[in-house]
Amino acid sequence: MKLKGRGTALRGLLVMGTALAGLSVGAPSAEAQGYIPPEAVESYVDQYGREVFLDINGRVVTVIQPQRSDPFEERRQRFQERRGQVFDRPPPPGVTLEGPAFVFPDEPWANDDYRGFEDERPRTIDPYDDRQFDGGPVEAAPLPAPTEQPQQGLPPETQAAELPQPDESMGPQAELPAPDASIVTDGPTESANPLEQPFQEQTIEETDPAPQVATPQGEDKKAAVAALQVILDRAGMSPGVIDGRMGSNVNKAVAAYEEKFGRKLSTGDSRVLAEMLDESGGPAVKTYELTAEDVAGPYVAQIPTDYAEKAKLPAMSFERPVEKLAEKFHMDEAYLKEINPGADFSRAGTRIKVMNVGENVDGKVARIVADKGREQVRVYDALGELIAAYPSTIGSASTPSPSGTVQVNRIAFDPNYTYNPKINFKQGNNDKVLTIPPGPNGPVGSIWIALSKPTYGIHGTPEPSKIGKTNSHGCVRLTNWDAYELAKMVRPGVTVEFVE
Repeated sequence: MKLKGRGTALRGLLVMGTALAGLSVGAPSAEAQGYIPPEAVESYVDQYGREVFLDINGRVVTVIQPQRSDPFEERRQRFQERRGQVFDRPPPPGVTLEGPAFVFPDEPWANDDYRGFEDERPRTIDPYDDRQFDGGPVEAAPLPAPTEQPQQGLPPETQAAELPQPDESMGPQAELPAPDASIVTDGPTESANPLEQPFQEQTIEETDPAPQVATPQGEDKKAAVAALQVILDRAGMSPGVIDGRMGSNVNKAVAAYEEKFGRKLSTGDSRVLAEMLDESGGPAVKTYELTAEDVAGPYVAQIPTDYAEKAKLPAMSFERPVEKLAEKFHMDEAYLKEINPGADFSRAGTRIKVMNVGENVDGKVARIVADKGREQVRVYDALGELIAAYPSTIGSASTPSPSGTVQVNRIAFDPNYTYNPKINFKQGNNDKVLTIPPGPNGPVGSIWIALSKPTYGIHGTPEPSKIGKTNSHGCVRLTNWDAYELAKMVRPGVTVEFVE
């Protein structure tokens, strides 16, 4: 997976700053070439608006300068229209004077309850500017300002930090292939390359499933199961989408709950569950009234499956209000409709029943475990105490996830997605590099947590109901709300252990 993200550590500052300083010698300009180099596997936008492309070893291969416009042209034009008019007294009603203004708008996105919806967040020249999130992850250290002349004679200590160490799996002196060469150098035939095969989702078979738990009892068993899912969600032991169904996601969430709290959860005892609901925030269901913002969108009529068509859209937005509401309350869309028969989700003022999931958990993550055998991500603090657990989809047979230990490199909210068929999988007939705009329905959802293993990351999904049930393209996939909760707690440098 390739995302536009931003680096965070001082080492990233030295690496990127040094690499950019030597661009005129080793990395051609994309403006001169007119295309994105095929060896580019990752990109990000720095604070100057430049798009920086990296190869698989983290080397800068090209930089695209932003198109610059004159910000004062419109003001000069208005001045010419008003030439000769002088205001030496307070202006009459309806007249606005030019000049600096300082406005302090409300900033709902600075609150930890912010759910990451793209229509609530302001935009800057940098799509990954995270300054709005107080205390959130820092995604980049400042890069040096653009200079007209290349910097020469860098000190030895800076030169030594110029490039990160290459991936050990590539060998000590691995060379990148030529732009027009295949990235597969061995194998019986070219068709054996898994990147050339169309990806087909397969049902996950866990090799280390969690023990099956008892089904909650009651007149409405589906509502009782949903109540159990709410209890787990409030505790940070995510069951994935709340849909009123038992299954592996509920089983693994219960196992994580028992690990965290050190006691057995009596899932079949309705009285115990009722007491737990009272202790953790009240009834499992609450009433919600749709607002004008809920129904206004913007929405996309339909998200196409073809990546070339996705790249033409302005954003990977939700398709309908009920989809956005289901994600907001951690619900399966079909279940939200089921418990609200006949409800008009497109009209402000409509009152509906939703899950009362409560607040996100909080903590400082020191270690992440990606459990392949259980298809679950568990996060721990510095003392080894479990903070949260999330059902996940971790790789597939054709595009397996990494093994061993890696670390978090950076975190991006509402990321773009860069599709490169020479590095990623091949989707349909698309054989060119494509940039898909951000949004919850993008290929990686609304969150991208880049790992030190090139092209891999932990990210969201446009299809939350499939988490823990179907395979992915090798990365670690979570629901958007779980990925957002994790992104608020994690920092660059945190270790990620892939266990079998």
